[in-house]
Amino acid sequence: MPPTIETHVVTDRDSGPYAITTGPDGALWYTVVRAGRIGRLVPGEQPTSFALDPDRGPTIIVAGADDALWFTEYQAHRIGRITTGGEITEFTPPTPGCGPYGIAVGHDGALWFTEANADRIGRITTDGEITEFPLPLTGAFPSAITAGPDDALWFTLNQANALGRIDARGEVTVHPLPTDAAGPVGICAGADGALWFVEIAAGQVGRMTTDGAATEFPLADRAARPHAIVADDRGNHWFTEWGANRVGLITPDGSIGSYPLPASHAEPHGLTIGPDGALWIALETGALARVTPSATP
Repeated sequence: MPPTIETHVVTDRDSGPYAITTGPDGALWYTVVRAGRIGRLVPGEQPTSFALDPDRGPTIIVAGADDALWFTEYQAHRIGRITTGGEITEFTPPTPGCGPYGIAVGHDGALWFTEANADRIGRITTDGEITEFPLPLTGAFPSAITAGPDDALWFTLNQANALGRIDARGEVTVHPLPTDAAGPVGICAGADGALWFVEIAAGQVGRMTTDGAATEFPLADRAARPHAIVADDRGNHWFTEWGANRVGLITPDGSIGSYPLPASHAEPHGLTIGPDGALWIALETGALARVTPSATP
């Protein structure tokens, strides 16, 4: 049986909810990229939001180790922090025009982020101290980042068709993918001790062990443009199919299911396991989708 999918409108259709995470306050927090806002939704209640300057372009958001939410501002080239009460602080990395995109909490409690335009990985402590680490290649467009199972951070290199690994000292290792023009974007740590990621250009889901061995799983629709991926508590991985208006599920053995969203042209992007245990997806058309799994594929 397919999962149950509900759509909850949270903002104007053209505002663009993009990324979503579960906050320390039991609410869903999401970026509204085109409206320059941070949104908050407690399931079952009305949404609220907090305004940034309109040119900020808030992109990826995560819950920090300091009980606040941290987010990247791709257009403004800043890192933002918002408390659960709505107080916003912004920090500027040393490299101008760096284009911060992905962000994740590291094993050290700091926030680690990608600088898509500058081929660097940044680290910001919860008191705002920033360090940058250059990558050993140029034009790689580092994108999403996650804390791995090996005390390091792993990130996708969208234009280099590779995954990167950076340890606490800033040492970087690059692991090429088997497929040329894969265009990896989303990445997460799996329950199996590996890294799971999606290849937006090749229409595939990938798995990489911490020693760099990669396995790829093609989607039935190679034009689905998978964008973001998250692990659930059953050992499965859910991913958004931006180009196909669907949400996908891959089991640990590589079986894949794909389910249409009820709203047409929803443009699904970020997703998270919510405080209610359901899967929540940010839809660029001004809504969040709630997915209740009923069976594996």
